Amino acid sequence: MDNIDIGLIGLAVMGQNLALNIDDHGFRVAVYNRSTTKVEAFLDGPAKGTNITGAHSPAELVSMLARPRKIILMIQAGVAVDQVIGQLLPHLESGDIIIDGGNSHFTDSNRRTRELAEQGILFLGCGISGGEEGARHGPSIMPGGSADAWPEVKPILQAIAAQVDGEPCCQWVGEAGAGHYVKMVHNGIEYGDMQLICEAYHLMRSALGMPVDEIEAVFSQWNRGPLDSYLIEITAQILGFRDEQGQPLIDRILDSAGQKGTGKWTGISALELGVPLTLIGEAVFARFLSALKEERERAAKRFPHQCPAYSGNRESAINTIHDALYASKIISYTQGYMLMREAANHYGWRLHFGDIALMWRGGCIIRSRFLGDIKQAFDTNPLLENLLLTPFFSQAIEQAQTGWRKALILGIERSIPLPAFSAALAFFDSYRSARLPANLLQAQRDYFGAHTYERIDRPRGEFFHTDWIGSSRTPSPHNRD
Repeated sequence: MDNIDIGLIGLAVMGQNLALNIDDHGFRVAVYNRSTTKVEAFLDGPAKGTNITGAHSPAELVSMLARPRKIILMIQAGVAVDQVIGQLLPHLESGDIIIDGGNSHFTDSNRRTRELAEQGILFLGCGISGGEEGARHGPSIMPGGSADAWPEVKPILQAIAAQVDGEPCCQWVGEAGAGHYVKMVHNGIEYGDMQLICEAYHLMRSALGMPVDEIEAVFSQWNRGPLDSYLIEITAQILGFRDEQGQPLIDRILDSAGQKGTGKWTGISALELGVPLTLIGEAVFARFLSALKEERERAAKRFPHQCPAYSGNRESAINTIHDALYASKIISYTQGYMLMREAANHYGWRLHFGDIALMWRGGCIIRSRFLGDIKQAFDTNPLLENLLLTPFFSQAIEQAQTGWRKALILGIERSIPLPAFSAALAFFDSYRSARLPANLLQAQRDYFGAHTYERIDRPRGEFFHTDWIGSSRTPSPHNRD
């Protein structure tokens, strides 16, 4: 048997659902798992009645596949991926294709693309977003790696991806680790969006004193407007969920957040590339701080505070929180696209930013209404410098600005921490400032370390050093070579 379209390794829930999705779309798929009992359980359970075939070894799996063989790995990122690739290689031929569908770091995908190419094997690092539900019914898929592999897998991946307005949420991203890089940025924006929503919830619950059911109604209403998105939708559903005593389950959940590291990877990449990814960075740090639960409880006793009852117009306050959330969300995507643009320049990738927005419109966690506006912005100007400079987003920011600031004042007055809202507004105010106090910073650097500075009355690229404590007060030109 060598007529099966694609193999899949890894039968955790994501792998199972993706296999079922592939089968639903008329492609023949063979599955393998390191624990072969899991193969049998899958075939006798969720896959019963399908055309899915089981394999009990990597060699058997490879023998079932039509050439060029296509194998997608749905396994834990890291060493396990390299181990499975090593098990497959003795049975593969030149032109065969390995697809890593896990949350691998893009640097690993860079390496694997290069190393496998030396052996004639094509590699795709494929970001997949949407969770278990997306894998089953249509995820967002972000493929990158060996360009020659894309035409071979395109029919399958685009068929199983989410569809929006007849377009698949799966387009070619770029070379080497570009696919996993874009997925990493997606996850970073996801961290930012989730933190922003939590801060809006915190303001309504603690500053305005609103009960959970009223906040649920607000999020449900917001999901019918500009904030329409998957995360707003599920937030309303979460707030409406009751426990066995009929009480809001949200009030029983420990306020200590976990993470798998992709948001941290995004922040590290931003630091390495010199991109001000401030909002996402604060979202990651907020999770770290939340994990200090016991320490926070001790600090709360040491620094107690009372939040006075809100006496203002609550509807007006809710509108300001809406504006703060919407404007900050725009900043989150703006920073994400700034990072991808710099990464494309640094790594030599030809990223199609409009297509990335299209891929994120459906199936993925950050899908939201204004991704269509992002796509339109890049379709209009593929060389767009910054989303904030487009008519749609600049107008949206201007309209939300007053409420944005009022929401932050509300939080400050009532001791409600708003790290992501604050970081977003600080970024906006810095970005639109023609002059920042970095001139003083450069003077300080030159004072203690002779790091030199440029002058506004001299051409860029001409550097000066001042003997700040010596007898001479005249700046002298400095040759940095």
